[in-house]
Amino acid sequence: MKKIQELEKIARQLEPDMETRHHISRDTNTYINNFVDSLPVSPGYTTGNINRLKSMKVGEEGKPFEQLLDILGNEVDAVGINSASGRHMGYIPGGGLWTSAVADMLAAAVNRYAGIAYSSPGAVEIGNQMIRWLASVVGYPEAAHGNLTSGGSVANLIAIKAVRDHYGINASNVERSVIYFTEQVHHCIHKALHMTGLYEAVLRSVPVDENYRMDVKILRKQIEEDRHMGLNPLLVVATAGTTDTGAIDPLDKIADICEKYQMWFHIDAAYGGFFVLAEGAENRFKGMERSDSVVMDPHKTLFIPYGSGVVLVRDRNTLLASNSHKAAYMKDAYGLDEIDPADCGPELSRHFRGLRMWLPLHLHGLAPFKAALEEKLMLCRYFYEKARDSGFETGKAPDLSVAVFRIPDDPDNSRNKKFIRALHEDGRVFLSSTTIREKLWIRCAVVSFRTHLQEIDLALEMIKENRDKVLSEGGRSSVRIAGEN
Repeated sequence: MKKIQELEKIARQLEPDMETRHHISRDTNTYINNFVDSLPVSPGYTTGNINRLKSMKVGEEGKPFEQLLDILGNEVDAVGINSASGRHMGYIPGGGLWTSAVADMLAAAVNRYAGIAYSSPGAVEIGNQMIRWLASVVGYPEAAHGNLTSGGSVANLIAIKAVRDHYGINASNVERSVIYFTEQVHHCIHKALHMTGLYEAVLRSVPVDENYRMDVKILRKQIEEDRHMGLNPLLVVATAGTTDTGAIDPLDKIADICEKYQMWFHIDAAYGGFFVLAEGAENRFKGMERSDSVVMDPHKTLFIPYGSGVVLVRDRNTLLASNSHKAAYMKDAYGLDEIDPADCGPELSRHFRGLRMWLPLHLHGLAPFKAALEEKLMLCRYFYEKARDSGFETGKAPDLSVAVFRIPDDPDNSRNKKFIRALHEDGRVFLSSTTIREKLWIRCAVVSFRTHLQEIDLALEMIKENRDKVLSEGGRSSVRIAGEN
């Protein structure tokens, strides 16, 4: 008994008293408020060292909260890409809604087990309510269901696995099965194919047209040829908002092809899907409602913090058949009408993810989300036109909110390599680069809900300054810059 009492005294340190909680909460709230308030003037990218962080060791005794907060402020949140900033326009920026952070704190504090309805009917209802709403956004029937995941990678994995299980693809027939996608498909699709064993299928990379969209004429021809060879065309993976350029594949035409040949139609709309909510953008997604499965990332264009993806499957029975399992020790939990998240994906233990979406949507309503999405589309078009008018070579007009540009007359990409290095060294706004058909392009992804006109104008100013710097260092370009004599 004495030993138990001694251990209890030490273990109770894990439950801070009210005064300590108040102190930590006050300092945390001050830290967050200072961070959010400083975002409009903070750089999008910062270099620096993390030496103190690297030297830290977990010991028997704890450290002061102030010291830990100082490490976080100076060597975590102040170094690298400022993901929460409106000046982050590289890759596909994540969200970071403050109201979602509040939801996460509430979810973590009450620590509801959100995997089965028996454990927490309310937590599961919140998640399933979000899934039903998301299915309605896509245009799916009531028979659809899905899973809230950690992101697009796991969401795509669940969908790919559902395809495999639904068609009974195994070692005896996988080498005859054919999967179609383009060079613009996200690399998480390749990872999902490897994880499910479908990398042993015949993988067809369908060429894209001049707008970087899947060429459906070539797709149809390839399917016919594969059928003629005795192969089994299985799956078409389309993209609604490619990472490189934001292109949307011709979804409706692909749906026609999949229906004709009785193939599974999957759409990776992790980045672009929520733009269907923006006024005037609905027609760009025509055909999405005809797909068999779709992936969307609320941590991208619904502005929720990282760790938020969703997979939706038109036929819930297909999803459940691929994931549902029974266990003897869980017999008390069976028999409820609600669909358990644990039966819709690989996770059993899981974060109460639904709350981080449910709270902001109900608190703010849909209107500001729709306005922010429409604003991003318009800002990207504004950026594209300004960059073009400033003498840059530009890609196709943006389908969504990604624009690509480069210094022209650069056949070996040497100037643009210097250009992107200069932009990263500047860091006021973070942009990224990609290679398309051997050309190095700079990407501007207008996705953050904190990106507004002043951030776009700052990006344009930074881009022009560094372009001029690169050209002056490398000799005067023969290209006339707009506005020059």
